[in-house]
Amino acid sequence: MKNIKFFPLIILVALAVACNQQTQSESSELAVPVSVEDIRLQSIEQFISTTGTVNATAEVALNSEMAGDYYLQTNPVTGRTFKLGDRVNKGQTIIKFENEEYVNNLAMDAVKLNLEISEQEYEKQKSLYEKGGVTLRELRNSEVSKTNAQYNFENARIQMTKMSVKAPFSGVIVDLPYYTNGVRVAQGSPMVTLMSYNQMFMNINLPEKNIAELKLGQEVLVTNYTLPEDTIRGKVSELSPAISTETRTFSGKIEVLNSDLKLRPGMFVKADIITARKDSTIVIPKNVILTGGRGKYVFIVGRNSAADNRRITTGLENQNFVEVTEGLSLNDRLIIKGFETLRDNSKVRIIR
Repeated sequence: MKNIKFFPLIILVALAVACNQQTQSESSELAVPVSVEDIRLQSIEQFISTTGTVNATAEVALNSEMAGDYYLQTNPVTGRTFKLGDRVNKGQTIIKFENEEYVNNLAMDAVKLNLEISEQEYEKQKSLYEKGGVTLRELRNSEVSKTNAQYNFENARIQMTKMSVKAPFSGVIVDLPYYTNGVRVAQGSPMVTLMSYNQMFMNINLPEKNIAELKLGQEVLVTNYTLPEDTIRGKVSELSPAISTETRTFSGKIEVLNSDLKLRPGMFVKADIITARKDSTIVIPKNVILTGGRGKYVFIVGRNSAADNRRITTGLENQNFVEVTEGLSLNDRLIIKGFETLRDNSKVRIIR
């Protein structure tokens, strides 16, 4: 009986298996690794961006209205004398002056006593007039004396208020020149500068093309590079209807709500004026959109793990995101990384 040799057949089967494994391996390697996100409904805001400087709504530099000995007062909140950055309330005394000669010249006690006497005399004359005891002229003369005494008292009181520096509004001390307590300061010397910036404003100038998009009351998002995590809210408070013939821009003003005092006067900020908003729509990252001969398109993961080229129509957009009005559906798997080299029906491997 002859010996049958199977070596060639075994070799052929082995080669076929190896080729099949190599083909599968090459097919696996050709699948492009991509990251995806599921399409869902989101909100989107469209805005016009501008930059500028925020300013305090109220600012005042107070000077001494009389010559006197300087005494910086104690802040009741901190228990020490007032310093830069301290908050003060309207009417709070920050600095007092002492000047005995000034006080004596006002003769406040005598002026007040004269007012009391004049008032009593007028009441007496009024009573007598009602009984026919004095003439109308005598009553009017006593009324004139009382009125003059009132004016004298008010003038003296006003002069006395000059012996202290009080906050005309609630705010923050932003400048406080140093004087030694008890030293004589001249009239007109700089004392303190206050700012109120719990509300601020920002002047803006925008291109003529934006004038139809802006309206009073539109919400504004204000940010500063030193506060990357904080967005301050504001609104458009003023808009000029006139266009500058030189710059082709129009001016306006933004009111900024700064209740936590995170923004400081003089800060350079970015303002995003919201001109349109949708609260429930398909929104995708702007950087995944490609442009070709058929217009804008993106890639999603289709059947059999293949890339599906989807032509889209867009709506609202901002710096980072775009609304898609046609071309995508809820729960489509949008390719957000690795799409740059894809073609329609390219094999993909999701790595998320």
